[in-house]
Amino acid sequence: MTIEAHGGRLIDRIIHGAARVELLDRATNEMKKLRLTAQEIYDIELIATGAFSPLEGFMCKADYNSVVDTMRLESGVVWTLPVVITAGAEESKGFKEGEDVALEDESGTILAVLHLEEKYSYDKEKEALEVYGTREDKHPGVSRLYDSGDMLLGGKISVLNRPKHKDFIKYRLDPADTREMFRKKGWKRVVGFQTRNPVHRAHEYIQKCALETVDAMLLHPLVGETKAGDIPAHIRMACYEVLLENYYPKDRVALSVFPAAMRYAGPKEAIFHALVRKNFGCTHFIVGRDHAGVGSYYGSFDAHYIFDEFDIEEIGIIPLFFDYTFYCKSCYGMASFKTCPHDSSDHVALSGTEVRKMLGEGQAPPSSFTRPEIAKILSEHYRCESAYHKQPSKSNV
Repeated sequence: MTIEAHGGRLIDRIIHGAARVELLDRATNEMKKLRLTAQEIYDIELIATGAFSPLEGFMCKADYNSVVDTMRLESGVVWTLPVVITAGAEESKGFKEGEDVALEDESGTILAVLHLEEKYSYDKEKEALEVYGTREDKHPGVSRLYDSGDMLLGGKISVLNRPKHKDFIKYRLDPADTREMFRKKGWKRVVGFQTRNPVHRAHEYIQKCALETVDAMLLHPLVGETKAGDIPAHIRMACYEVLLENYYPKDRVALSVFPAAMRYAGPKEAIFHALVRKNFGCTHFIVGRDHAGVGSYYGSFDAHYIFDEFDIEEIGIIPLFFDYTFYCKSCYGMASFKTCPHDSSDHVALSGTEVRKMLGEGQAPPSSFTRPEIAKILSEHYRCESAYHKQPSKSNV
């Protein structure tokens, strides 16, 4: 069984051969240039490879408004987050609808051409409230939104140069790659797991529960832009590698990175993450407690409830919902409120804040929270971080 890409077709916006040479020449010598933000660069790659199917570019006004208001594209296809490119009000005056715009990264490398169909203004406060559920700029997604340009540029893109990466090369698999891998391995039912944190025992518990019902799992950590304080991607990847090496069946788990920026949109990002994993070929998707949440902006299970607003057929991927999980001293193992009859005083559960505090103080998290090998990696990271920050500044030397 091959799961259909969202919208019915896996998009490919990468230009090759003579067409690429001709378009790159025009982009270099004739087109006006627009410098991209980090999130826009991630989005270009994901549009280009079909991870954001059915999107073929950045949203025009009708799609943008429909997504913000109804969680659907104008066509009616489910889509919960705006995917847009911004420009300053003055800067946008130089771009004309119907013309092409060269999109470049921070080094000036031209990545793509935007076939500009429409430029339009938008209400940032409305988007903040409808998409993120708050207008507070303390929310990292809202803060990024408020710092964005005041105009949006919509249109299809043609990608000339994919963003260059020096890290996680063997784990950078496009949707076409993961789909082909699943086919070769004979995996017909694959569950996807999204994470921006090291996998701890609670994650391991729900992953292995899911593995009981499917052929395999795609561990698909996000390695794009995250907020300050999140553990760096290279440390997290080291944790995933040691975990999969020692505690998972090698013939039933695949590790690949998701090169996207974290938006922290809670419930709406849970739907978004599910749809993207569908494009990577997953048939199932794990939704845990406070998926894609930040702070106290979302309820613990809002990311579960939002799936009730859609028919499973129109999402096209099966969500697997998991309750709050912990180690129970009376059960002598991992459990959740759905399976454990014991009082909460028997439950060992640490918040991310508590774990970071322990690591910062040189204490390793207990084995009831995370595997010893992962605790070692995290402890060494925090020890190095602590030593770095304790170094005297040059002004004091």
